[in-house]
Amino acid sequence: MKVTFLGTGTSQGIPVIGSTHEVCLSKDFKDKRLRSSIMLEWDSYRYIIDCGPDFRQQMLRENVEHIDGIIFTHEHADHTAGLDDIRPFCHKIGDMPIFVPERIADNLQMRFHYIFTKENRYPGAPSVSMQLIYNKDFNLKGKQIVPVEYYHGKILIFGYRIDNFAYITDFKRIEPGEKEKLKGLDILVLSALRIAPHPTHLNLEEALAFVKELQPKKVYLTHISHLLGFHNEVEKELPSNVFLAYDGLKIEV
Repeated sequence: MKVTFLGTGTSQGIPVIGSTHEVCLSKDFKDKRLRSSIMLEWDSYRYIIDCGPDFRQQMLRENVEHIDGIIFTHEHADHTAGLDDIRPFCHKIGDMPIFVPERIADNLQMRFHYIFTKENRYPGAPSVSMQLIYNKDFNLKGKQIVPVEYYHGKILIFGYRIDNFAYITDFKRIEPGEKEKLKGLDILVLSALRIAPHPTHLNLEEALAFVKELQPKKVYLTHISHLLGFHNEVEKELPSNVFLAYDGLKIEV
């Protein structure tokens, strides 16, 4: 399976609009981060996890001509606001399969009512086929998808394990039973927002402690803000098996 990091930034992205912070002014392409999302490819299939406000730009950058569906982690705008931009794909395949945690289905249907409505549809609106996700495994084109439930602040959201790869973003804490699902990983993608503590995200120290506890073979940190620091400077200080992800990075699992 190939994993492409479509975006690795936090909700505002980097650079932040109007910011004069030194990281926001960096010329290094690895310090320029769109909102977090990944693309998964195996056999002839291509799925996206989360569809944020930079979705259009990400699809153009990666020259993506088709996708087979979108899997959502939670309802926050930096993970869902690009849903309208699936229209060109819908024109090719019809209804876009989307996989939505049950808790956020009402939220998406309220915010994007014109997509979900069956009556008086606007002719150019995208169309979707929604499958609700619960905290139990499901099969997707030959891959077993294992939802992993954890807390992002006070709300429960999903990350996903596929084979020995897991994508865990917007993470703060997890119950022991769910943590067991993350044992024995070859690759863990984990959020690490900044240096200072944050009420709803792991900071770098907390992320590294979680990595030390789980002992995955390799880790890529994502959902990064400018307050973490310069990519190249931070990565030099990380353990040998931990890396900062960056936009456009491709890895094989």
